[in-house]
Amino acid sequence: MEFLSSLISMPWLDYSISGLVIGSIYALMAVGLALIFGVANLINFAHGAVFTVGAYIGWTCLVGLGLPLGVTIVAVAAVSGGVGALIEWLAIRPLNRQSRIAPLLATIGVALMLDQIIHIVFSPTPRALPANIPDWRIAVGNGTIGAIDITIFATAVISAAALYAFLFRTKLGMAVRATAQDDDAAKQMGVNINAVNMTVFGIAGALGGIAGLLVGLYYNSIDPNASFQMMLKGMVAIVIGGMANVPGAIGGGLILGLIESWGIGLFGASYRNLFAFVLLLVMLLFRPNGIFARGKERAAEPMTGTFVTQTKAITLPRPLIWVLIGVAVILPMANMPYITQVMTNAYLYGLAALALTLVSGTVGLVSIGHAALVAIGAYASALLTTKGLPVSLGIVIGGAAAALIGTALAYPAFRLRGHYVAIGTLALGEIVALVILNWEGVTNGALGVFAIPPLEIFGLPLYGTKASYWFVLALMLGMAGLQVRLLKSHLGRTWKAIREDTVAAETYGVSSNYYKGLAFGFAGFTAGIAGAVTAHQWSFINYDSFNLLFSVLILTMAILGGLGNVSGAILGAILVAALPEMFRTLAEYRMLFYGAALVILIRFRPQGLLGSG
Repeated sequence: MEFLSSLISMPWLDYSISGLVIGSIYALMAVGLALIFGVANLINFAHGAVFTVGAYIGWTCLVGLGLPLGVTIVAVAAVSGGVGALIEWLAIRPLNRQSRIAPLLATIGVALMLDQIIHIVFSPTPRALPANIPDWRIAVGNGTIGAIDITIFATAVISAAALYAFLFRTKLGMAVRATAQDDDAAKQMGVNINAVNMTVFGIAGALGGIAGLLVGLYYNSIDPNASFQMMLKGMVAIVIGGMANVPGAIGGGLILGLIESWGIGLFGASYRNLFAFVLLLVMLLFRPNGIFARGKERAAEPMTGTFVTQTKAITLPRPLIWVLIGVAVILPMANMPYITQVMTNAYLYGLAALALTLVSGTVGLVSIGHAALVAIGAYASALLTTKGLPVSLGIVIGGAAAALIGTALAYPAFRLRGHYVAIGTLALGEIVALVILNWEGVTNGALGVFAIPPLEIFGLPLYGTKASYWFVLALMLGMAGLQVRLLKSHLGRTWKAIREDTVAAETYGVSSNYYKGLAFGFAGFTAGIAGAVTAHQWSFINYDSFNLLFSVLILTMAILGGLGNVSGAILGAILVAALPEMFRTLAEYRMLFYGAALVILIRFRPQGLLGSG
């Protein structure tokens, strides 16, 4: 009864007003994503970075230059729109003749670069953004509406109206709608597809930048680390409303805002993002075309095998492999502890890259949330060993937990196709991180797990730099050898058949979900082992230790070496994880390097250095 009475007494109108205001900002983000998806059939992961650019352009105009709000909004729209158009021209257009997954991955690289530029220019510290709007509020029933609420909602409505006028009252707008309906037919009718694409990216950038400014005004603060979360909120909104449905994106944004606001009222602010990602997963599984879909939507095409090219993979001669292993074994003898530790970390990344290259390269499931498997293994081993379980047993249990839980979580995503697979795995990764954050009774919440026992195997201590190096090297080589054997077996050939053509494989009696589950199980065990060993190396972990950036780094390593290529995964891990450590004086530019490397690699060598396996 107490819960019911508190439920009734809650200020629902205030929560609803707040939900509609923040939902209108989500709608602006979602409309941009929906426009790009409708015209280019692409999820633009750089959209959140453009949101952040808009927020900081707004801060520069309002605080740095003292411009009025109206002029600031126009400036934000112009600069952010220009950034969006440049993204299309420099990063997306050159990939038109490559596989559909290539531009998606390129937008991830662009997002890393833009975010790092913001950090370098403005510093990673959040900044205050005074609204300079009257602080009055009008009582409406049991709630209130303020000037800031009206300003934000009105700006969103005016932006949506301007977009409507453009799409339905201008010749270029009609070309955009025609391209979204059927790009081949539009091209035959003389529509300049490149101009349409650039225009759409520009409009989406303008809307995203305005959303960034509005969020800063609403919270009186801007944060350079908010881009990814806001991009995901826009993504949730378009999945709710329909991937290429602009009116649906507006409705999806408002629905998401209301659900978040009501959820905060019931459970607290720490659950805000969890609501969004659970809702995203539910929509992907049960209504991937969105609740506002009309008629038959465009069917999602599979992305399996998109990085497996016709070029033959480079096979390293066996004598060379043994020489490289020998060099790796004797490296600690050079008495360079720092280099030894760097290479130990690189080998741990190599384990995670081996797991991802199996799932994404060999089986063809593009996973962007693979850090969740590493996190499950790390937490399982850390929590058990701090309670007294032997470290060696904890590491094995961590790998098994990641295999079982990861496969169970990913299993519903096996039925998804196209971009939905990437979005679904991304949602799963975020859900795992948020569960770790909010399950305080087990995981210790934001405080994390500390005093994790150091590495030891059956009572043999591995505390020293050399001992841990040799242990991790042996572990990586052992898992790599096992994966090579699997790929050469009947199981490996079945995985590749599913990657090449799932429908054809199923026609021949292959249960694709069963074999995908086996792949995720093996990959989860490998990633879980990597996470468990990492936890004992670090002695402290928290929910943010294995975040989206960790997933992106693993993906970059796998692509750099060649998706599906075991040797390539190890090479990519060493290059991406170890080489930047050699230039620690340039650590501020590390993420810029990762983003640029990913974009350049996708553009000029999508099959990786050693070729796809």
